[in-house]
Amino acid sequence: MDIIINSLYTNKEIFLRETISNSSDALDKIRYMAITDPEVLGDGENRNLEVKVEFDEVAKTISITDRGIGMTKSELIKNLGTVASSGTLKFAEALASGGDINLIG
Repeated sequence: MDIIINSLYTNKEIFLRETISNSSDALDKIRYMAITDPEVLGDGENRNLEVKVEFDEVAKTISITDRGIGMTKSELIKNLGTVASSGTLKFAEALASGGDINLIG
């Protein structure tokens, strides 16, 4: 992750926002799947769709976890290295050329 953060994102806060946004997308994906197959959510606490952000002051780490569904193996193979399709690269380039960081949202 260090390579991704330091090579693509000049501002670590933007990387953090993108990571949380991806967790939200994973929750949307499982919510959508649950419309036709409620069993996909599991039982008990597993049904809670949430994004957790935890801080470890001793290790100086931030952990982000979610109960969503990520990419399948074929989606990963297809999209690996395709930063530009998410708009992140274009955003980073616009920001580097004087764009307003206050427009993130």
